[in-house]
Amino acid sequence: MTDPPLRTAPPLRTAPPLGTAPPLWTAAEAIEATGGRCEVEWTAAGVSIDSRSLAPGDLFVALEGPTHDGHDHVRAALTAGAAAVMVHRLPDACPSDAAVLLVDDTLAALTRLGAAARARSSARFIGVTGSVGKTGTKEALRLCLGAQAPTHASAASFNNHWGVPLSLARMPRDSVYGVFELGMNHAGEIRELTKLVRPEVAVITTVQPVHLAFFDSVFDIADAKAEIFEAVPATGAAILNRDNPLFPHLADSAERAGLSRILTFGRHPDARFRVLKSALHATGSAVRAEIEGAVLDYRLSMPGEHWIGNSLAVLAAVSAVGADVGAAAGELSRLRAMPGRGERQTLALPDGDFLLIDESYNANPSSMRAAIAVLARSETRGAGRRIAVLGDMLELGESSGEMHAGLARPLAEANIERVFACGGEMRALFEKLDPRQRGAHRATSAELADLVATAVMPGDVVMVKGSLGQRMANVVRALKTLASEAAEPARKVANGE
Repeated sequence: MTDPPLRTAPPLRTAPPLGTAPPLWTAAEAIEATGGRCEVEWTAAGVSIDSRSLAPGDLFVALEGPTHDGHDHVRAALTAGAAAVMVHRLPDACPSDAAVLLVDDTLAALTRLGAAARARSSARFIGVTGSVGKTGTKEALRLCLGAQAPTHASAASFNNHWGVPLSLARMPRDSVYGVFELGMNHAGEIRELTKLVRPEVAVITTVQPVHLAFFDSVFDIADAKAEIFEAVPATGAAILNRDNPLFPHLADSAERAGLSRILTFGRHPDARFRVLKSALHATGSAVRAEIEGAVLDYRLSMPGEHWIGNSLAVLAAVSAVGADVGAAAGELSRLRAMPGRGERQTLALPDGDFLLIDESYNANPSSMRAAIAVLARSETRGAGRRIAVLGDMLELGESSGEMHAGLARPLAEANIERVFACGGEMRALFEKLDPRQRGAHRATSAELADLVATAVMPGDVVMVKGSLGQRMANVVRALKTLASEAAEPARKVANGE
């Protein structure tokens, strides 16, 4: 007995035509991939888990989390033009003619959908992990490879148990390259993600003492990062930081996984992608590098020594997938920082303006030092000051107090004039600062935000950074609100109000 044919979903008045390109998913493909049931025919141009950002024609996946349940937003998704909804229970008041893909569990089904997307793709896949620099390296690869051929990369920092499957499920059929960020804070997490992505090139940017609350040593962190090698074919490549003290440990892990092709980058004389000379500037760097025996000059639009290392990792990965390294190097001058990850904005004040460096997305000791070094090179104007607004670095375990207090020296050496701090762990730093550097310390970013906004003056450079859990974006919003209010009188005058 054969299954009855699928009914055709009613037309979506809000959905634009999908054009001549093949759909990302058909109902039959999604049913086969997920093992679900659906009685309505549909095609989807994308995949979404958020009804607020859903584009007409997307498949909406109702994920159920600890605080939010996507099943509560199915009607909103359909109203926004969803082609179909994937659910593991029928929500109340769901339209009877809606295209509903019913599965056993939406997260498990999304994972199977991502696996199916990987299986059907002929693209060359790159996996990126590391203690710091994952997202920036992934974005640089998106830019450099995307200029050469259709390239798909995970959005934002979608690097976990739902972000990686979602990124795979969104991968266009015609992609030539796929770049996926793999994150973790516990052992075993990257192992599961790399089984899904199955990269032929595995990049580890660096290994640093982060997430120490969940690991006994930095060697255990390296082992967790090295799980990325487990699904790389023997013909693939590992991209490793030759300057990192954990390099021998990581190289040994790669070899035990069956990888003989190890491409190294850094300043070390044995690195195959090696810095010969560099000049650091306030808004970027000039680099001369030896790339597998050939000399290459290029410019970086991102400031900081750490970005020089990231750029070499990018060029090594580009080489490993057979793309044009010279063309990729040329693209690096066009790279722009993402919000929360080094984005720079000049914001108005009533009698001048100031520069905001938004590093609010995350922090650990390594990235904190890198951000302080960038702040040190940033140019103030007039009587302006360099101001650091720092939130707790989380998941550092028993060493947390020492690591926070240890930031006092780089802040002093960088001549940072004023430091604002929030969180219980940052108390250790605040108390060790020179009294002349102390701005204020508060328990939360919400309490600190207005104090920072009140203190900022024309010509200042303000860098905001902290772990995501500290919500340092509160400070960024307060500074932007300050600028918006300062610009309002001028706007009214210009409009004759």
